[in-house]
Amino acid sequence: MNAHTDGRTVNARPHPSGQGPLSGLLVLDLSHALAGPHATMMLGDLGARVIKVEAPQGDETRGWGPPFARPPEPDAAEESTYFLSCNRNKESVTADLRTDQGRELVRRLARRADVVVENFRPGALDRLGLGIERLHELNPSLVVLSISGFGPDGPEGGRPGYDQIAQGEAGLMSLTGEPGSPVRTGLPVADLLAGVFGACAVLAALIERRTTRRGQVVRTSLLSALVGVHSFRGAAFTVAGHVPRATGNQHPSIAPYGLFHCADTDIQLAAGSQNLWRALARATGLDADDPRYATNAERVRHRDRLEDELARRFAQNTADHWLAVLAAAGVPAGRIRTIDDVYGWEQTRQQGLVIEVDHATLGRIALPGPPWRFDHRDLGPHAPPPTLGQHDRSVRAWLDHVDASDPSIGAAGAAAAGPVPGGPAAAGPVPDTATAAP
Repeated sequence: MNAHTDGRTVNARPHPSGQGPLSGLLVLDLSHALAGPHATMMLGDLGARVIKVEAPQGDETRGWGPPFARPPEPDAAEESTYFLSCNRNKESVTADLRTDQGRELVRRLARRADVVVENFRPGALDRLGLGIERLHELNPSLVVLSISGFGPDGPEGGRPGYDQIAQGEAGLMSLTGEPGSPVRTGLPVADLLAGVFGACAVLAALIERRTTRRGQVVRTSLLSALVGVHSFRGAAFTVAGHVPRATGNQHPSIAPYGLFHCADTDIQLAAGSQNLWRALARATGLDADDPRYATNAERVRHRDRLEDELARRFAQNTADHWLAVLAAAGVPAGRIRTIDDVYGWEQTRQQGLVIEVDHATLGRIALPGPPWRFDHRDLGPHAPPPTLGQHDRSVRAWLDHVDASDPSIGAAGAAAAGPVPGGPAAAGPVPDTATAAP
């Protein structure tokens, strides 16, 4: 529920299943592209009601493709699979924030919301009269998640942030691929991680609000998200002064750990402990007590020789053979699956990682599902990603109803607050979004 500072509560439509732990919370999604929408989708997966405000032409990801999905009706618009991937469990309303009507819709929703998520360039919402200070004037209990490319301040705080740019600037590409050939990851991990970290921070702020009864601002960025997962590669430099480099498909600090070629295809294995190394050595006919391989540090130092010895053995038989041998020895190993293999894999489906929803124009479709389960709570069924403006009428009708029922939070409250100096009248065009992932 939306617990305002005066103790009043405002009902929000629950998650379609009515079962989510965040049921009753209202999230106003002002974000675009991927980082913000991924964060709000996570909150929607957990039961929050998410109202996504889109420009009249729609979120830019509606045009990102191919591939596109074509509805059976010949006159229906095709749908971007990119948009479908990060917007389930949301309602879509359209509003032109350059107009008084569009900004007023956002203000009305902000008064009712528990959370606002935005990823405009720093300063963009201020120029529209919808900055964080204004939002907190309208609703002091709001938790605001602000996602940017490189942070809200500092010498490069105003830079637009696209995922691949951030991967390069944050050092990730220098660690990915073969030595000397920087490669971006196959997924927009800067955007996705910023969304995950942002959603985590929102949940913490909501818990704190139970005590303070006031909202706050939480911030993250694509840069922060990637530096935040540097982990042992970052500590190698900050503690030991070592500048890590790409090591291809082999682990930089553990050996043997990585990809190996068999007679027919590739497998991966992980000898991540001394016991696993000894088990692998027995299974492949290596001498576990060879001084060059006796400890992990020695195996890393002699990695090239060790990998050559393993490569000769693995090349003598098929992947199926070696996976069976390694499984019997208790050594973690696995295949390298293509995406179609993953979604056809029974283990994926048994874990609930594929869900089906009834889309307004596409009909029954399957989507990648949420990455968690609750043993004593059912999070399904999920709502499909919305078509553009699908909920224009229903959301506005709901606002009319709740504003009439509780006018102290309704339009009269905005009029009493008065205009914001330098706000909407001088806003100009809406700047580009802060985060994206082509």
